[in-house]
Amino acid sequence: MWPTDEYQKEIEDIIIRGAQTAATLEQIIQLEIGGWRTSPKRKWMEIGELYYRNKTDILERQRTAIGASGAKEPVGNLANNKLANAFVRKLVDQKVGYLLGKPLSIQTDNPKYADAWDEVFDSAMYRRMQSTGKEAVNKGIAWWFVFYNEEGDLSFRKMHSKEIIPLWADEAHTILDAVIRDYEVIVYEGLQRKTVRKIEWWDTKGVRRYVVDGTGFVPDVEAGPVGSHFSVITGGQEQSMNWERVPFIAWKYNEEEQPLVEIIKSLVDDYDRNKSDNSNNLEDLPESIYKVKNYSGTDPAEFRKNLALFRTAFVDGDGDLDTLSLALSVETYKTHMEQARKDIYEFGRGVDTQGVDIGSAPSGIALKFLYSDLDLDASLMETEFQASLEQLRWFVDTHLYNTTEVDYSEEDVEFVFNRDMPIDEESIIRGIKDSIGILSDETLVAQHPWVRAVQAELERIQKQKEESLERMVAYGGLPPNTTPDATSEDGDDE
Repeated sequence: MWPTDEYQKEIEDIIIRGAQTAATLEQIIQLEIGGWRTSPKRKWMEIGELYYRNKTDILERQRTAIGASGAKEPVGNLANNKLANAFVRKLVDQKVGYLLGKPLSIQTDNPKYADAWDEVFDSAMYRRMQSTGKEAVNKGIAWWFVFYNEEGDLSFRKMHSKEIIPLWADEAHTILDAVIRDYEVIVYEGLQRKTVRKIEWWDTKGVRRYVVDGTGFVPDVEAGPVGSHFSVITGGQEQSMNWERVPFIAWKYNEEEQPLVEIIKSLVDDYDRNKSDNSNNLEDLPESIYKVKNYSGTDPAEFRKNLALFRTAFVDGDGDLDTLSLALSVETYKTHMEQARKDIYEFGRGVDTQGVDIGSAPSGIALKFLYSDLDLDASLMETEFQASLEQLRWFVDTHLYNTTEVDYSEEDVEFVFNRDMPIDEESIIRGIKDSIGILSDETLVAQHPWVRAVQAELERIQKQKEESLERMVAYGGLPPNTTPDATSEDGDDE
């Protein structure tokens, strides 16, 4: 069923708030897509993906030399080593592993609500979280699509960031008016394999789907030109339903939505280039070059080419043959490369473990100092991810209310990121012991480095106390009605 003129007007009002426009929805989509496909933001997403796969610019470089015309031209008889250094991959994996390497701790006082979150955050969800973190760091922002699968379960799908064009309602990019998805699919027409480009428009009223052909946008008849967010079966009848929000969740690496590669690309390129040049010099340059006197058979242009290609110099004068020694500046190269590496980790906010000597048993202070830049970047990323989790919570709470008629929106819930870094376990455990009686058992257990599931560990502790009490009662140590809470730490009645 096609939308009414009123629905068309609502969609246009979303795009142009309070403004008058004669443009159709299809024209607006085309303008948005045209700007997006040529935007620097999308270009940096492509670069981020390439550099994570270690396909850096050095791999496209040609070895050139000054030709007879005085201009540089490609040469084939010189070494052309292309040494790509995977700094971006290491830094991205380091950030994701540090912040998302361990499962989140979801803390709430309502047991049924906690069970519901345990169902949402299964093993597949934690894997999706790590993949989302990698996408966010590489491209500045990652996206989830909220939907119901064929079994009717609330599900989330990580999308390709390059395919998503958000239309924000606010300058801070926190509220979505609509989302345009521009993507390609492979279809088969007979024995021919064909790529089809599709466009989707998502807002709070539903979805509109198009196929791009030579004439422009045409309704996607196969998938359905117009649809709702999801459908429910009520009384044997299928009913179309929409979320009150656009069913997409943004996950940002930072507030500016700037990918890591945009910050360190020039430094990585410089490192690759100088390392490759040094490798070329070691392969090409002999320890000396020839100096031939009393020979004037070449013009200046040919002289430059011979010197560049053959390392031979022809000069006039008394006949003679001599060599000029070539000394590579090893110290200069070493100093530059060491500083370049430091800059990459400095501005990439990572931990360079190469050459770092912090002792065989580093203290907690030394480890915190070593991880300070990484921890700072993780804190900023966590702030953005906490905002995304609040968006996720809205969809989960709405789903639970629709399916169980229980409203959990007023419940307190905390998402705790368990950062993964080398720790001084001895000092942490000592601090936990010193905090007994000052902090709650739940807080202390949550901070213990050996605990993976806080609630499960608390239940085991309680069970252990009850079993210990039963044994003491069996031996006459305590009255039958005494509970563990009514005893002091030494087992005497208070």
